[in-house]
Amino acid sequence: MEILIWIIIFIISLIVLVKGADLVLDSAERIGLSLGLSSFIVGAIIVGAGTSLPELASSLAAVFKNATEIVPANAIGSNICNILLVIGLSAVIGKKLSVRKNLIDLDIPLLLISTLLFLGIAWDKKITLFEAILLLIAYIVYFLYTLVHKDEEEELYAVIPNHEKKRKTLFVPIRRRYRAVKEVKVKRPKLRFRDFIFLFLGILGLVFGAKYLVESIIHLSEIFNIAKGVIAITAVALGTSLPELIVSVKAAYTNRPDMVLGNIFGSNVFNILLVIGVPGVIKTLYIDEKTFIIGIPFLLFATLIFLVSGLSKRIHIWEGLMYLTVYILFIGKLFGLF
Repeated sequence: MEILIWIIIFIISLIVLVKGADLVLDSAERIGLSLGLSSFIVGAIIVGAGTSLPELASSLAAVFKNATEIVPANAIGSNICNILLVIGLSAVIGKKLSVRKNLIDLDIPLLLISTLLFLGIAWDKKITLFEAILLLIAYIVYFLYTLVHKDEEEELYAVIPNHEKKRKTLFVPIRRRYRAVKEVKVKRPKLRFRDFIFLFLGILGLVFGAKYLVESIIHLSEIFNIAKGVIAITAVALGTSLPELIVSVKAAYTNRPDMVLGNIFGSNVFNILLVIGVPGVIKTLYIDEKTFIIGIPFLLFATLIFLVSGLSKRIHIWEGLMYLTVYILFIGKLFGLF
């Protein structure tokens, strides 16, 4: 009976996550575009931070429960999952992810610097108060620089009548080619108050949906007698990364690759700096042996192959399949299957 209850909670939480992802993706993109931001920046700042709130919430809960080893395991596992599973699956579904934005000037260096900063701090298997403050300062610098940085090629968006969706307006980059489009007028969407309400409700759906989804995963794992350390870097990380997975897969399916990569860049920097930095200010965090030996090397490897893919500004379907294969290897190593 207990198993059935937690399975029902899992299904309901997943439904809430899906609806929350819809609200966040649509409202955040509309707000960003109305303010003149590109879809990549919208993904990095608004969606990237919004979908990472479950990681922050679960990490704070872990600190208050005096289970500090869950915090770095959650962040490391989430970043590995974001790159290998989320990007991999998005590339397979979208067949190819490509962006026009130059990633070398800003995004690749900042993600690399953030990851190396964390690896240097985590070398002694703990994060102290001073180190946590350093991570928070690094995120503030990243946020401000990303916000004010202007790419040489600004994305222009057009309002295209979409007759197949009952007069709903479709906002798309005007540089792309579309069939059966008779009239294109360059125009930003109008900023509406209800967009902020939908964004807020969407983020709430992501946070609470992920929260109860994680709880259901943990309880089901305990029922089946799975070790706590493995749960932290797999089940908890996977559960809190589901918002990124859902948002990115939907964005890839609807041909919005800028949103996919922007979401992961922003989310990974958020995880490595804020999700670890904020709880680290409250209490010293410790890294368990399995996370240090398996998690950190896979984090470095996943980040490096993601950055190499970012240099070409496109990720092909075969690269997506490679990402998924490496993620399966990561899970197998944790459970001692390889």
